[in-house]
Amino acid sequence: MKLLANENFPLKSIVYLQNGGFDITSIGAEHSSIKDFEVMTIAINEERTILTFDRDYGELIFKHNYKPPKGVIYLRLEKYSADEPGRLIEELVSSNQYIFDGALTVLDERGIRQRKY
Repeated sequence: MKLLANENFPLKSIVYLQNGGFDITSIGAEHSSIKDFEVMTIAINEERTILTFDRDYGELIFKHNYKPPKGVIYLRLEKYSADEPGRLIEELVSSNQYIFDGALTVLDERGIRQRKY
């Protein structure tokens, strides 16, 4: 699984996932300050699943018809340590309970839910 960490995804979590063998690219390190639709374009072109804390991705998908084939994982967490998002993503992906392709996956304190597109 190839991942694309949005600019708001903590660097410590990116490093955690890299050290765990994940193929992850960081928008903050490689394409700082680009627009959300440009992040979507990169994800589509590179066939990556987007990791983000930005709720605007739901609007891009369902209102503006951006549909990254590999999906978007939206973390909706209030408080977290810098490496916690990485650990949560590792657990989520390793569980093999979810198919991320063509879906907006929301991860919050209440659990995990998906909406296919």
